[in-house]
Amino acid sequence: MNNSGSSLLPNQSSAESAPSRESLSVFSVLTLAALSLLIVATFAWNLLVLLTILRVRTFHRVPHNLVASMAVSDVMVAALVMPLSLVNELSGRRWGLGRALCYVWISFDVLCCTASIWNVTAIALDRYWSITRHLEYTLKTRKRISNVMIGLTWALSTIISLSPLFGWGEAYTAAEESCQVSQEPSYTIFSTFGAFYLPLCVVLFVYWKVYKAAKFRIGRHKRNAILPTPETLQVKERRPRRQMDCAVRLAALTFQAEADGESWREQKERKAALMVGILIGVFVLCWIPFFITALIDPLSSWNIAPVYKSIFLWLGYSNSFFNPLIYTAFNKNYNNAFRNLFIKQR
Repeated sequence: MNNSGSSLLPNQSSAESAPSRESLSVFSVLTLAALSLLIVATFAWNLLVLLTILRVRTFHRVPHNLVASMAVSDVMVAALVMPLSLVNELSGRRWGLGRALCYVWISFDVLCCTASIWNVTAIALDRYWSITRHLEYTLKTRKRISNVMIGLTWALSTIISLSPLFGWGEAYTAAEESCQVSQEPSYTIFSTFGAFYLPLCVVLFVYWKVYKAAKFRIGRHKRNAILPTPETLQVKERRPRRQMDCAVRLAALTFQAEADGESWREQKERKAALMVGILIGVFVLCWIPFFITALIDPLSSWNIAPVYKSIFLWLGYSNSFFNPLIYTAFNKNYNNAFRNLFIKQR
């Protein structure tokens, strides 16, 4: 999602002194290198997640379909949006690639970023229902609901991104060589609330409910915990030694988990709640500066420094890099699948 503003990579006039020009050129090179690295890393990491989901049959089910949808939107951000945004930065935010490409770029910008945000929301909702309603939220129900959420995510994103093409504001200004998201006030309110503020309210509500549910379950288990007795581990029947050892070991592990105050399911739920919390926290930190300025700028006379707009835009783009990093870090199955994928390639 792009708003007008000056470039992070400023062009230097001939009137400037040589030391100043040299200093700014070094800064420009470092900034260019950092942004290029971010684009490559975002594309590669999300593509790796997609390839892993496609190649591993156990990932062909929920919630991995939600992760795949998120990875698709983030790959598109890295492949279709960020490179042209970098070109725009290099030219001092003066768009010289024509009206048609401007509309294509802005449409994909809004489409992919909105889809990425709503995919994070869908993952948070899926985790919330699996923790709080794990008896009713069966695999069949989970699959149906996740597919509906994916469909709604891309449908809403398409509506928001294509609305300016039907006369709701102007993205390209030939006289100023400007290419930006429509600044029509009514569209600004519609797009910012549909793309960010509504999902923000949903994910904050979800995390509050997940935190309460996890805290309640842990507290209830501690009150009802049954500590093991030595007699429980005695084996009275004569069995083969290997079977007896496995039974005793399994019983010991089960009772040890309960003695510590958490069952296996509660440990899994606590880990899922932590992942959702970090995913939501990074999402908010990355996007809230951009959407605050995106809402305020067209609706008020408050002028925000253009360089901050560029910084906030790229901070939002960086969320597409963090999304797969956070999700896979909390899932050992992905780590094992990554290793197996590279080993097979060798």
